[in-house]
Amino acid sequence: MSWLEQFPAMDAERLSALRRAIDTAFRDFTRQHGQSLENFFEPLRDFLIFSERLLTQSPWPLVLAGIALLAWLASRSWKIVTGTVLTLLAIGYFGMWHDTMQTVSMIFVCTLVAIVLGLPIGIAMSRSDRVQRLVNPVLDVMQTMPSFVYLIPVVMLLGIGRVPGLIAVVIYAIPPVIRFTNLGIRLVDKDLLEAADAFGSSRWQKLRQVQLPLALPTIMAGINQTIMLSLAMVVIASMIGVQGLGQPVLRAISNQYFTMGVFNGLAIVGIAIIFDRASQAYGKRLQKHLEVQHG
Repeated sequence: MSWLEQFPAMDAERLSALRRAIDTAFRDFTRQHGQSLENFFEPLRDFLIFSERLLTQSPWPLVLAGIALLAWLASRSWKIVTGTVLTLLAIGYFGMWHDTMQTVSMIFVCTLVAIVLGLPIGIAMSRSDRVQRLVNPVLDVMQTMPSFVYLIPVVMLLGIGRVPGLIAVVIYAIPPVIRFTNLGIRLVDKDLLEAADAFGSSRWQKLRQVQLPLALPTIMAGINQTIMLSLAMVVIASMIGVQGLGQPVLRAISNQYFTMGVFNGLAIVGIAIIFDRASQAYGKRLQKHLEVQHG
């Protein structure tokens, strides 16, 4: 008899009872606190709706000019700006402007929430090895868990709609911001920290004036990864009511609309390239600026 056959396994009846107990407890929690959770996330929903309306209801030339300006401020590259404008014009020409703006607004809000939540956690990890040991396994699980699994608890808690999708996207996309913030701060030159201590800097001054500025290129790399993961998850989150380019892709899969799927898929790729090139260029500019400043 092999060791696998000798290994004691939980019998089917006990396993079934355990699953029923967990499911029942989760449903009871949802019934008791579901409305409170919805009220808690109401400001986030309002902000998402505001950003979506701002992009979808504003005149398209104004939105196009605004995105081009942001691409220029981030990259200082006319090639990236030209590519951004041509990509968005092609998206509009093929009738995907409204869906694309809904996706862009969702990515913007998800990335902003991920940064607001992820930066403090990454800073805490960089300051304490114990916190790092506690958080790292959680991040490992978050990054290896199949993306569809994130939809189950948020739907059970909050139902179908924008906010459950946003929460699922943030949970899926937040680990890079946390990891890269921790890494960037830990990689700051110790000599610079000793110099800051010699000048009598407090921990907060050292963090704000030395560690975060020097870690910013690394943090930007984490934000870039978060944006890419958010884009990937937005398509999956369309299954629970998230509006945007994911909805046509889902309809194309269900109804075998080949051209609809390809065109909307290419629009997602175009948006991903714009975000990727602009954020990478901004990170490189920060790196060069810091090298000149401290060189």
